[in-house]
Amino acid sequence: MTRPVGGATRVAGVIGDPVRHSRSPAIHNAGYAALGLDWVFVAFPVPAGATTTALEGVRGLGISGVSVTMPHKTDAAVVCDALGPTADALGAVNLVLNRDGFLVGESTDGAGFLGSLADEGVEPRGVSAVVVGSGGAGRSIALALVEAGASVTIAGRHRARAESAATLAEGARAIDLSTLERDVAGAGLVVNATPLGMQGEPPSFSVASLADGCFVYDTVYHPLETPLLAQARARGLRCANGLGMLVHQAYVSFELLTGHEAPRAAMAQAATRE
Repeated sequence: MTRPVGGATRVAGVIGDPVRHSRSPAIHNAGYAALGLDWVFVAFPVPAGATTTALEGVRGLGISGVSVTMPHKTDAAVVCDALGPTADALGAVNLVLNRDGFLVGESTDGAGFLGSLADEGVEPRGVSAVVVGSGGAGRSIALALVEAGASVTIAGRHRARAESAATLAEGARAIDLSTLERDVAGAGLVVNATPLGMQGEPPSFSVASLADGCFVYDTVYHPLETPLLAQARARGLRCANGLGMLVHQAYVSFELLTGHEAPRAAMAQAATRE
């Protein structure tokens, strides 16, 4: 049952660019409805470079918190008044909580990614993994994989940025895209943590070079089937899109925002239905 919005309704949302495709409003609002909470979750389109303005608006308007997606994750970490341990280590956030005007940045992407992998029956311990992308999502995933016992290589367009990400995920190594083909060929898990595929772009490596037992994960979920995933399925490889990661990180974000245990079944059903 959906509650009417009133003067006491608490507001949360997601900021990003693009963001109109986001399933986060459907997921969180389904959670609020399931628990009978007087909350509403909306999408706020915020262009690159306007992170500070947006978060000062969160503070000034008394918005309870916002999920943060591309391209704001690293800039948001600078604006926050305090960071949780994982967000502090990464220098990136995907959730900002407004605690009476005091903005706290958290990172739930890594936990969301590992939860999604578990749903797929993938155990990262001992796996050789390549994470393509050294931005906020890539760093979160790389750190989570290292902490879960995987051997991680981070690939980025800019070697210096990949090396910075590898420093955060202790034990990871960095490469640039010039050697990516060689590294993915020996990987048991390959993760696209870039926006490539959202507009139908081909992957940054040849899927033909992947080993037969490789699991392919694309953090993109709009569209659900990117060229990377289509090519992986054609090869007979196991793979998954980023919808599972979105849902699992939403569980954690929901609980941090509201203080209530996430109604997982309702939220997962909303993500699929949407």
